[in-house]
Amino acid sequence: MKSRILVVDDEESIREFLEIMLKKEGYEVTLAEDGQKAKDLLAKKTFDMIISDLQMPHVTGIELLKFVKETYPEIVFMLITAFGTTETAVEAMKMGAYDYLTKPFKIDEVRLNIHNALRSRNLEVENRSLKKELVKEYSFQNMVGNSPAMHAIYDMVKRVSQTPTNVLITGESGTGKEVVAKAIHYNGPLKDKPFITVNCGAIPENLMESEMFGHKKGSFTGAVSDKAGLFEVADTGTLFLDEVGELPMSIQVKLLRAIQERVIRRVGATDDNKVDVRIIAATNRNLEEMVAKGTFRQDLFYRLNVINIKTPGLRERREDIPLLANHFLKKYNERLNKNIGAISAEAMEILKKYDYPGNVRELENMIERTVALESGATILPESLPPMVNTASGRKMASSNEIEIGDDGVDLDKVMGQIEKELLVKAIHSAGGVKKRAAKLLHISFRSMRYRIEKYNLGVVGDDELDDE
Repeated sequence: MKSRILVVDDEESIREFLEIMLKKEGYEVTLAEDGQKAKDLLAKKTFDMIISDLQMPHVTGIELLKFVKETYPEIVFMLITAFGTTETAVEAMKMGAYDYLTKPFKIDEVRLNIHNALRSRNLEVENRSLKKELVKEYSFQNMVGNSPAMHAIYDMVKRVSQTPTNVLITGESGTGKEVVAKAIHYNGPLKDKPFITVNCGAIPENLMESEMFGHKKGSFTGAVSDKAGLFEVADTGTLFLDEVGELPMSIQVKLLRAIQERVIRRVGATDDNKVDVRIIAATNRNLEEMVAKGTFRQDLFYRLNVINIKTPGLRERREDIPLLANHFLKKYNERLNKNIGAISAEAMEILKKYDYPGNVRELENMIERTVALESGATILPESLPPMVNTASGRKMASSNEIEIGDDGVDLDKVMGQIEKELLVKAIHSAGGVKKRAAKLLHISFRSMRYRIEKYNLGVVGDDELDDE
């Protein structure tokens, strides 16, 4: 889509010159001979940028700038000024103008300034849009679950988000601790401020201090320039310390000082930098036991554990499994461009019986994989991973379990069901690669492909066009 530019100047020659140049650059251009005409156009049409002369009768460029910044703050504003009036233009920049162009124009300079101005404006619009999406995504109303345990978390998030108090989120892996942390941040007064995540278990110990607190140029081999640490990057916002129980003791001391005194010192520096950061920490470890063993500082634990939120394991809130499963079904239908309508009642019962050692994360991965492999309109028990069926006590039909009544039994149907279940199990075990699945079943790749088409199992893996 073309960027829309409004040119405002009382000199016709300037308007015509800019119109020709800007149209050649691919912009949509509208002209106005004075500030009042520009105001009238703004009421009828949207613009991305205004290029306005500084000195005009009736409504000056400064007056127009003030009006635009109050009424249409998303529009980037650039002034045209004659040589000798640059001081006024600089004052205008303090009022919100992006830059100014000096007459007589230098074509290349004008092109570059306009390109940079629009690029800056588009980035700001994109950032605002992303922030709105983050606020929406991590709104506690959009956290999935209707169990008493989740309602308790919603209530806690709602209250804690309005305070700058440090929070410690505890719970097993995969229970959504980071989701809770983001909900706290994006539902409170800090929602427009930085939210910076630090995975304390993923940073090597010898780099941890530099990553957290920054360093000065030359402070160690490889420090070729000054670098701000994550505390400084998160200043005025939230620093989320994920897996905080993995922090080495040497860093725990420095972290405690940063929290208590609200200052940090870069590696190699001699002076301190003030920081204003809200700390949210998370761990799947028992910090109280670590304190007793001497592997986690007691004073740091108390600083972090001002408010504690425990995220329950999925097996502790089984009533939420259908809500979560359907939420993930919708999510991956959209992401993978699928149109699977539902999870069958029998498949849902199997999902509800499984214990989920990986919690919500495991359920999400399971639904993603199932959606990727399923080609039918409904997720059936045989669509689910074999381990889930096994854990639920569901077995494939055997000849001992099949009763032959007076009306007999449809042998082809029974054998087809067993064959389909074995195919699905082999595909899951092979990670979706058909050649591997064929080897697991001791059949040829061509035979595997025939059976996949026969049972409408869809295209699985990247080898569908290969032959053996």
